[in-house]
Amino acid sequence: QVQLVESGGGLVQPGGSLRLSCVVSGNIFSIILMGWYRQAPGKERELVAVITSGSTNYADSVKGRFTISRDGAENTVYLQMNSLKPEDTARYYCHHKLRSSSATTWNDYWGQGTQVTVSS
Repeated sequence: QVQLVESGGGLVQPGGSLRLSCVVSGNIFSIILMGWYRQAPGKERELVAVITSGSTNYADSVKGRFTISRDGAENTVYLQMNSLKPEDTARYYCHHKLRSSSATTWNDYWGQGTQVTVSS
């Protein structure tokens, strides 16, 4: 069974930094993309950043402040968040599109989320 577990959220003052981590476990055949989404109260879930084997993409609202990276050996994806703003407050979810060892198709997997609160 594939599981994604996020960590690293918390309370930070405006202008501060946080680093989120997401570790994937289970019998995995291959991962084609890893990403981070966020959802604020009363709003829809939105894409923050995504990384594939060859590229990264970011929401316009986080470009220049957030950096997504991955450690292929450990199947871990990170989101370094700098210059945080109150509007970054949300629950952040890790997302992977992958194929498990027992599957013949690529499927979407989600973590349980980690709360990020930016407030003075």
